[in-house]
Amino acid sequence: MNSGETKNLKNSLLKATPLPVYSINAIPLVPGIDFSDHLNYWAFGYPAIMVTDTSFYRNKHYHTSADTWQTLDYEKMAMLITGLYKTVLQYWYSIN
Repeated sequence: MNSGETKNLKNSLLKATPLPVYSINAIPLVPGIDFSDHLNYWAFGYPAIMVTDTSFYRNKHYHTSADTWQTLDYEKMAMLITGLYKTVLQYWYSIN
């Protein structure tokens, strides 16, 4: 994705949620930048943006046996889903 699309997503999420939102367009040399499912889309030429809470940089339990439902913040997850939903609607109405 290009920096304009990343900026649009960031701005949309900032408007739709009280969550802090940061963005970066980085090359694969940045450790962890391609540790997500979006990498497979890129590999086959599909555009994708990774939305993350920084996984193992933020949560020491990430992808370990201690990574259980009790360690998740469902309120913030719901805010993100709401923000993404509003972003998709905004995009949809802008192209139709």
